[in-house]
Amino acid sequence: MTLRAANPPLALAFMLTATAFIAATMVMAKSLGTDTLGPPLHPLQISHGRFLFAFAAIATAAAVLRPRIAQPNLKLHFGRTLFGWGGVTFMFSAVAFIPLSDATAISFLNPVFGMLLAIPLLGERVGPWRWFAAGTALLGALILLRPGPESFQLAGLLALGAALLMGMELIFIKKLANREPGFQILLINNAIGLSIATLAVLPVWVPPTGAQWGALAALGVLMATAQACFVNAMARADASFITPFSYVTLIFAGLYDLLLFDVWPDWISILGALIILGGASLLAWRERRARLVR
Repeated sequence: MTLRAANPPLALAFMLTATAFIAATMVMAKSLGTDTLGPPLHPLQISHGRFLFAFAAIATAAAVLRPRIAQPNLKLHFGRTLFGWGGVTFMFSAVAFIPLSDATAISFLNPVFGMLLAIPLLGERVGPWRWFAAGTALLGALILLRPGPESFQLAGLLALGAALLMGMELIFIKKLANREPGFQILLINNAIGLSIATLAVLPVWVPPTGAQWGALAALGVLMATAQACFVNAMARADASFITPFSYVTLIFAGLYDLLLFDVWPDWISILGALIILGGASLLAWRERRARLVR
């Protein structure tokens, strides 16, 4: 992505806003996937609402801004969106059963899976430090899954699957990088996502309650706003500076869980999250060193 005039403080403000909103979308998904607002909705219906209202918000912005659409690579967009939609749906399934902080921490494995998938799919070489970082993060995920007959979190596997699918999405994002404007990518991503989600939801769709309609709308608008904030953050600072602040999502997720659902993180959740963040941070540091060497 081509940087605008560098403005790290503004980039940081955009990124922190994005993390707060992303964590808030998890709250909406948890409320919709449980009986908080009415009979629980199917995860496919929750992800459909996410794309429906996100596309409505972005399309409204497009009608005002009238951006020029310049030769999009639809194959890459479709691949990126398909895996992104799958990852979001799996994540929305997971948060209905496990704490937001656990699901969010496991989702931070997506760059690790992206690195592993880049070996066969992009021909990238991975050195010992990256392998160590990946192993560390996966160990943290194993701790969060709480292996044991009485404590194993089966729903944690849904979050793990979400991270794997979003790691695959990263492969397509890498291929799209620097090819198209950020707003164009957002618009096309959400348009394709809405098409996929609409076809997938047909067998399970039920009429939402009024409160659920409101939560679905909030989910979509929050996600669209978070995406816009993320794009603006990346456009105003180097990725190596701004990306680590995305981990603040975990803090907001834990805070929302505590305030809204009275869920306190236990020592296993804290330990697992810290190990995952340590591995992901080490991976981000090695990526930065690799770019500097080039």
